[in-house]
Order: sequence, then C-alpha cells, then structure tokens
Amino acid sequence: MTSRKRSGSGSKRQLKEKVVQIYESFFKGEDPTLGNPNFWDEFFLLKPKVASLEAEIQKLSADQWLSVKESINMLFRQCVATLGHDHNIRVVYAMQTLCALVQIVFKKTSGEFGFDIINMLIGFEVAEKMMQSLLDHCNGFLTGKYPDSLKALCLKLLLVLVTGTENVSQNTLLEYVMMNSVFEALIQLLCEPATRVLHGHDTVLLLTLLVNYRKHEAANPYIVKLSILDNELALNGYGQVITACLTDFCRQFTADYTEPQSAGWLSSLTNIVGNMFVSEEGGARTQQIRANNAMLVALYEAVHLNRNFITTLAHTQTDSSVPPSPSNTLSTSQPTPNLSLPPPDIISQPSNLLVTFFQYCSIVMQDTKSEASISNVKLCFLILTCVAEDQYANSLMHDVNLVFKVQLHRLPMRHRKLAPDKLAPSQPLAATLLDLLVEFLMSHMMKKLPMELYLHCLGVVHRVLCYQKKCRVRLNYQWKELWTALISLLKFLLANENHLARKMNIFNLALQVLNLFNLFITYGDTFLPSPGSYDELYYELIRMNQVFDNLYSMAMRYSTNDGEFKENALKLINSLINVRAIINHFSPKIEAWLASQALSTPSEDQILEVVRKNYDSLTLKLHDSLDQYERYAEKPRHAAFFTAMVRSMVADTRQSIDFATLDLQVILQEFSTIS
Repeated sequence: MTSRKRSGSGSKRQLKEKVVQIYESFFKGEDPTLGNPNFWDEFFLLKPKVASLEAEIQKLSADQWLSVKESINMLFRQCVATLGHDHNIRVVYAMQTLCALVQIVFKKTSGEFGFDIINMLIGFEVAEKMMQSLLDHCNGFLTGKYPDSLKALCLKLLLVLVTGTENVSQNTLLEYVMMNSVFEALIQLLCEPATRVLHGHDTVLLLTLLVNYRKHEAANPYIVKLSILDNELALNGYGQVITACLTDFCRQFTADYTEPQSAGWLSSLTNIVGNMFVSEEGGARTQQIRANNAMLVALYEAVHLNRNFITTLAHTQTDSSVPPSPSNTLSTSQPTPNLSLPPPDIISQPSNLLVTFFQYCSIVMQDTKSEASISNVKLCFLILTCVAEDQYANSLMHDVNLVFKVQLHRLPMRHRKLAPDKLAPSQPLAATLLDLLVEFLMSHMMKKLPMELYLHCLGVVHRVLCYQKKCRVRLNYQWKELWTALISLLKFLLANENHLARKMNIFNLALQVLNLFNLFITYGDTFLPSPGSYDELYYELIRMNQVFDNLYSMAMRYSTNDGEFKENALKLINSLINVRAIINHFSPKIEAWLASQALSTPSEDQILEVVRKNYDSLTLKLHDSLDQYERYAEKPRHAAFFTAMVRSMVADTRQSIDFATLDLQVILQEFSTIS
C-alpha cells in the first residue's frame, strides 16, 4: 500500500498512500489501468484523498491540463459506473471521488483557464448519456432505502453541480439537470419527517437554486413543477424547513439580547457599544443574517410562484422536529440540539411560518446600515408584498378567529423609551403586519434615508388597505399609530429637505404617504372599525395642519421652477387638495366655537364634536385609482437584485461544502445497519 523513498541524505520522506500514487500517475498522463483488468475494482476500495486529488489537478499548467483531459473523463465515467455497484464501499468511495472531482474541475476551468466544463469533465460525445446515468443514480439514492449519510452526500454532489459557476444561469451542466429532473426525489425528502429533519435545508436550497436557472430566459421545468405543486405534505415540509431556520435565528437573537439585561449596567453598556458595529460588513450579525438569505429566497419563490403554498403560511406548526441549521448541514449524523437555548416558539405556543417571519423581520429590519442588511430587508419586503397581494393570504391574516401572539422586536432609540417587555397581544396577523410596518416607518428616519425600503413599506400598507376596502373588512386596529407614523415621516422630509432633495426624489415618497391618507379620507367609512375612527382621522389631520401647510409650500416652490422634480411636485400639490380642504373647512369652525366658549385649550372630545357637526358642509374631491396598485413583477425591476442574491447564495454554499471533513466510515456503518 505504500512506497518508501529516500533522499540523498538518507532521511525518510513522508510515505505516500497508494491512492495518492495513482493520482500522481493519472495526472502525468500515464494509464495505470494497463495490464490490470481489475484496476477500477481495486481503486474504488481505496479511501479517497480529496486534498491530494485537488493538489495534483491545481498544479497543472494549461498545456498539461489539456493533455490529461482523457484521464479526467475516464475517472468521471468510472465513478458514475461504480455508483451502480453492489459493493457498498465502492459506491461510497466513488460518490466522494465524484464530488471532489466535479468541484475541483469546476474550480480549475473557471479560474485560470476558460475550457468548457462539459468537455473537460465528461467529454461531449458521452455527456448526455453519463449525466442521465448519474442523475438516475441520484434519484435512486434519494428515494430508495439507503443510509441518510449517503443521501446527504448525494445532495452535496448535486449542490456542487449547481454551484459550479458564480452565475447559476451560466452553468451549462445544469441543462442535463433540467432534462433529467430530480424534483420528485427532492419533494419526497420533504414529505417524510425523518428525511426532512436531516436533509431539509439542503433540499430546499437545491430546489431554490434550480428554480433560478435561466428563469427569465428559457422554460425551466423546476419553476413549472414548483408552481403547480399541490402536495400538502411537501408544501408543509418546505415551509417547516424555512420556519425552523428563521426560528433558530430568532431564538439566538433573543438569547443574545436578554443575556446582558441581567448582567448589570456595565455589561449592558458594553453590549450597546458592541451593537454599534454589528452592521459592518463581515460582522457577526451580518453573517448570521446573510446565512438566512437562502431560506428567504426559498420563501419568496414559493410565495411568488405557488398559490397552494399560501395555506402553509398560516398553517399551525405541530411538527417540533427542527432541521439542521446551515452551519451544521455537513454533519453525517443528526445534530445535537443546543440545550442552552430556550425551546422553539412552535412548541411553547401555536405558531406558523408567518408568525416566525414577522418576528424575523422585526429583528433584521432594525439594521439598514450595510449593503448586506439592506438586501436582506428588501427581500423581506418583497415577500411581504407578494403576501399582501394575495387574496387568500389576506383573508387568513384578517380572520378574527385566527389570532397569534407575535413578539416583535423594537429598536432602542434616543427619542423614545421602550416599555418593559410584555407579552404580545393575541390579534389577527394583519394587525401584527401593520405593527411591523409602523415600526419600520418610525425607526429609519435618518440622513441616509433608505428610500427604496420606505417605498416598499408603504406599498405593503397600501395593498393591505386595498384589500380591506375591497372586501369591506373592518380590522380592529389602532389606526392612529399608522397616521402618526406617516405624519412623522412627512415632518422628517420637511426638516431635511435641503439634504435629501439633492440625493433622492422625496416628492414621490411624500406622494405615496398622501395617497394613503386620501384612501382613508375617501373610503375609510368602508373599512375603519367605527365612525369614531373616521373622526379621529380628521382630528389628526387638523391637529397636524402645520405639517401639511409646509408640505404644500415646499411643493409649490419646486413646481414653479424647471427642476427635475417639477412634475412630482405638481402631483403632490394635487394630492393635498382633500387634506387642505379638511383643514380649511374645519379650522375656522373650531376657532369660532372656541371663541364662543371662551376656551384656549379644548379637549380632544370637544374638537371631535365640532368635526362631527360639520361634515355635511364639507366638499371633497374624488381621486382616481386610489385603491389600485401595480401588481408585483420580478422582471424587469428586481431581476438584477435576485441575480445578485443568488450569486451570494452560490458563494456561501461553495464555502460551506468541504468533502474532506466527511466521515465515510459513518456511511459504511449505516449501510451495514440497513443490510
């Protein structure tokens, strides 16, 4: 099994294992099979040495690389052929050799040399036949009675195939994965609780990457199959994998947040100072957030493509089994739970994917300082947009018989004091969603205003209100909190006009705010919970009249010059007609009443009484299309965003796969147990 070489000084060099010697001869252009008809049977009884195989291939020059093409093709074909062997050791060793070979050849071809991966790895003439055989074996391993660790290795191989290039859509090998589908095998893994626990994360990740292959360029069978999937077990399994990953993040955040609270003021101060830097690229929190991007994209694809998945969003979780997190999916044995963390929320009280997702959003939306954080929050808003556009999702969220306690996290800020933590109220999920959106509106008014995120946030609010108006749903909600947040945003834009107007179109943002107010003014009687709520709306508009007067003055200034915002300023002026009419109608009547009563500080109830008595003489303008919105479409506006997000997923997946750490003996032991 080993050979001994000596240097001139007589000292021993490190002994080389036989498999390493074979690798060396392979990539010197030699044919070790000559004169040995049993070579491959013997070769696949030798434990692979991934590091040595990679070292031999990486040191080849361009000319040498071309000269060993036939050797690489032969090794690939023999690995595929051996997957059908009835000897367990040979199957396992062939699978790992194949995993390592594909990974290394991808790295080599995409690095210094631009050689075609199909030709270098397999050979054009037999590529279709070989890939069909390989994928047939993968389907067999994933669906048959094989060790879980072999299924895990098989999923790793498929992930290596899919993540071979930075841009999934440029991976020519995936054409064969399109022709020879593994969709049904992956769905079967999600249907069964035992396999979902062990393989759920990799399965959902793989499905998500395959769905994003040339999604806007050609017919993708994985998109079609995911969009029409109506297997309730599979959809619930898919949702439970995502729920488990997001729950793990929320539990870890809660544990990190509560720990310093009981450790005294010094620890609290240290924690606050430390948190100032968590949004830096590469920071611990940023890395934790980025680790969940894959599951968020998976959630987005399911919500965006599959109407049947919507029922899963509000499906109460009863399966307490938690799939492994992204950091430990390489383990070939079941992960050991972290007993130091509190038990998952899905065990302590009823929960579902939306509950977990809202809580997750409340955490990640606190930080919009880094590009990675902004991308993650944008992805959350796009998911919320798709949910808010769906009629059935809205009916679930507004169902008064379907209430949940969702502990939303709030960002500590200088201008407000957070009340001591208290249990969240039981309320419909639509109310929780509005709480989440109001919190975002209030907590991100900064000089570096995240304009796009604010527009997405207001867009979600608008969609929820349109549903309520259309279906005449009267949600029992403290609407004053939303109105206060919207007016606070307008005050912020006015106060920072000089700075913000040079960098962004603040008039469009203000216009979206006014459209919401006009929706309340025009149609509020169809969805506000009571006439008193409608009165309170008018009271807030009258009370904050100075904000709207200043907004009108600002819009007038920009509408009279030929700057880039002239058209937007004119639209804003038009949108202010009803608000100004309300203010101009009621203010003199209130002042006259105060004069008659000789009052300087009237109560809110007294003002409301004046408002109620003077509705009849108020004239308002009916704005068109207040309850209409442009339906969400990924292309063209967000196509580049998702391309970048999938690139990030590919990079993270590549980094996480390390076949050298796999314990092949575990797989072989499981084989013997099954036998």
